[in-house]
Amino acid sequence: MNHPIEYVTAAEALSVIQSGYRVFVHGSACTPLYLLKALGAEKHRLRHVELVSISLQGDVEVAKSEYAQHFHINSLFVSEPVRAAVNEGRGDFIPVFLSDIPDLFKKDILTLDVAIVQVSVPDEHGYCSLGVSVDIARSAVSCAKYIIAQVNPQMPRTHGDGLIHTKRFSSMVYRDEPLPQVDYGAKAGAAELQIGAHVAALIEDGSTLQMGIGTIPDAVFRCLYNHKDLGVHTEMCSDGIVDLIEKDVINNIKKKIHPYKTVTGFALGTQKLYTYVNNNPAFAFLDIDYVNDPHVIRRNPKVVAINSAIEVDLTGQVCADSIGTRQFSGIGGQMDFMRGAALSEGGKPIIALTSRTAKGINRIVPILREGAGVVSTRGHVHYIITEFGVANLYGQNLHQRAKALINIAHPEDREMLERASFERFKR
Repeated sequence: MNHPIEYVTAAEALSVIQSGYRVFVHGSACTPLYLLKALGAEKHRLRHVELVSISLQGDVEVAKSEYAQHFHINSLFVSEPVRAAVNEGRGDFIPVFLSDIPDLFKKDILTLDVAIVQVSVPDEHGYCSLGVSVDIARSAVSCAKYIIAQVNPQMPRTHGDGLIHTKRFSSMVYRDEPLPQVDYGAKAGAAELQIGAHVAALIEDGSTLQMGIGTIPDAVFRCLYNHKDLGVHTEMCSDGIVDLIEKDVINNIKKKIHPYKTVTGFALGTQKLYTYVNNNPAFAFLDIDYVNDPHVIRRNPKVVAINSAIEVDLTGQVCADSIGTRQFSGIGGQMDFMRGAALSEGGKPIIALTSRTAKGINRIVPILREGAGVVSTRGHVHYIITEFGVANLYGQNLHQRAKALINIAHPEDREMLERASFERFKR
């Protein structure tokens, strides 16, 4: 059945937005950059419009300083395009577990006036797909009073919870443009690949994997080619997953829930990944309040959750969202999966990080920087991994934790850490 489609200009679509409105902006590779640029052109009539989103990609026009009186960034996960706005006081950050964000919309804690999303072209039944970012967008479009769609023929059509009928849209704007791309694999160096090998050694055949954002998770994928019957239930996936599926390393046959399917909330990578997930029934892109629910995660066997951090103190506290008081990212789904993996039968929650930053700053520290945010508490942490080895902190006292972490710190930092440990624990 054919459904007549009427497209309008960006200005016509955005005319529904008024001063003081709260507007949801689709995130990750679905960031509607064309409409955001057009929204910037509406600043002459708009003031104090609040923009709510998770991680955004690309050149986000309305996050620039000249728009400060017109658009206020209220980020649920700070990414590079909005980082300056948040840290300069032109924006704010909401600390929240990724799994809890849909409830902020549903319970009118963050009442959404408008949702701006980027979607695939409609099919013969009139349905578009939220593409490679279903995550919190599913709830946003269900709760917003008005929905503006940027319809992109390059947006993959994904299976799962992302279908939305054209009748739900207040307006549709056609824009053919490539999606933002990130090549995590190209950034992996020797340290990341060594970490990948350490992590891979802990992963048993038949495990269910969750990979966080960044270079290290992709490095782990590159070390798994000798594994068998792995599954994936994750908040996000990147390019590294494709070759492992094609080689039948990842086949999801051992999973208790959604067997034979790779479950994810969103995908972020290169065109290779976007092409692979397009109309691929082996992938299920699902609502994040389900994907990241620890009670759902734990139902699969041997869940291995692999996430990263900015710094870890000698007691195992994990800072993953800020550099001191400077907001860098967000809580995201780290705690959702750390806890879900710990509760899974045979599960392993892992924090993996290089021992030093690219600038040579140590990341295993005596105490976290002043103002640093604790994303994973020392009560939730099990494995900490650097290129120098594995520290299992589960069931260890504070002194034992310090010794284990010093052993995997950069060799040139160990003497300093030992002095700090002695001063604190007197032995």
